[in-house]
Amino acid sequence: MLLSVTVVLSLLSCVCGENPAVQVVLTNKGLQYGKHAAADWIQERLSTITFPDITGSVHIVFGDVDYTLTGITIVKCDLPEPSVEFLQNPPGFKTTISDLSIAITGGWRTHFGLINDGGTFDMAIFNVDVTSVVQLGKEADGHLSVSSISCDAQVGDVDIEFHGGASFIFQPFVEHFKGRIRDEIQKRLCPGVEENIESFENLLHVMNVSVDVNEVLSLALPLTDIPIIGASSMNVGLKGEFYNIKAPVEPPFEAQPFTMPDKPSYMLSVGMSDFTLNSASYAYFSAKLLQLLINDSMIPAISPVHLNTTSLGKFIPKLAEMYPDMLMSVLVYAQEAPKFSIQPDAVNVTIKAVAKASVILPNGTQIPVFTINVDSKFSSELWIDDGKLKGSVKMDNLTLTLASSEVGTFKCCSFPDLFFSVTEKLGEGFLVLGTKHAQLVNSVLKKEKVGTFRRTHNALVFE
Repeated sequence: MLLSVTVVLSLLSCVCGENPAVQVVLTNKGLQYGKHAAADWIQERLSTITFPDITGSVHIVFGDVDYTLTGITIVKCDLPEPSVEFLQNPPGFKTTISDLSIAITGGWRTHFGLINDGGTFDMAIFNVDVTSVVQLGKEADGHLSVSSISCDAQVGDVDIEFHGGASFIFQPFVEHFKGRIRDEIQKRLCPGVEENIESFENLLHVMNVSVDVNEVLSLALPLTDIPIIGASSMNVGLKGEFYNIKAPVEPPFEAQPFTMPDKPSYMLSVGMSDFTLNSASYAYFSAKLLQLLINDSMIPAISPVHLNTTSLGKFIPKLAEMYPDMLMSVLVYAQEAPKFSIQPDAVNVTIKAVAKASVILPNGTQIPVFTINVDSKFSSELWIDDGKLKGSVKMDNLTLTLASSEVGTFKCCSFPDLFFSVTEKLGEGFLVLGTKHAQLVNSVLKKEKVGTFRRTHNALVFE
């Protein structure tokens, strides 16, 4: 039972030397909430717990009686409020359960000379105290490690009633059984806790430390260092880097250090630096996926400029002369990976792209006619509403420069509405927050420029 408390609390953290791009902070308030949740979970699971048979021998006035208690199951448990606290050295948790009482039932068998007998029994175990210290660490591959450092268990008293068979003979000698059974139960408690901690450690070892987000991206979330535990909080640093699944490549930049704000009134805080966003951008760019072929059907009907030679011929006369009344297409692709920058008032994105325009001949052949360099900057407002991360995107700057032309020179600034319509369409979207078994309540999103190690770095903080 103590193990179950420890396991549930350990799962809450399942959040080198490299700087983490994602940090998860569990406060003491969150730890205590986890304690309540674990206690409720334990109560629900008690009916499924069984114990190994207890065998032994006891001497009574008639001689030695060999006994076996079998099929031991819990029928009732009085589980007091467990105590749990952060430990700084070693980093981990200390969990204590005091004055635990358990009612169990099972069957008994005895062997006395040529006499074999059996029946059922009811047992009450009083004043059980168990204290466990669990250390958290980091494996070489970034998995969280959990190990038992110490365990102490004490059983106060045991009371037994035998039923059936010749139980009336043995009941008067319960005092002879109690000490042995109490000792057997007491010596099995800590090995059981430690065995299950080891099983949980094995489970953690085979868990993936990366998540495939879609068919293109995988998000790597190994630990960057052992969890950092203070007097009232625990900070877990995660790599937080996106990779291209088919061709993973490290980006030409590194995650910079950032500090999480101290918010003891929140249970959990999650911070993400702009490295995570930029690594996703670089993964798409290195996979040559940041390109889009635009045709006139993608331009809003209300746009004053459309993708045909008649519309653009107003600004490029030679285009309409050479290719009268023909449809056009534009291939837009990034020159470099878009750069994200998290600021206190917005998330900014800078995009350097190239737009290659072509005329579509009646036979379907596409003839390149001009190339424009596109420098743009967007800002996004983000907020959390109804458990979802939502946002809006606006264009702050758009600069068009003619790179080459087969239809004469012209002023690119004459038709920015065309590119504005396209980029506005690309900026729509939202991300759902939460997991299958948990959701955020009363969430707050903050964009911060936080200082650390005499430098600054930007981060999104979910609380």
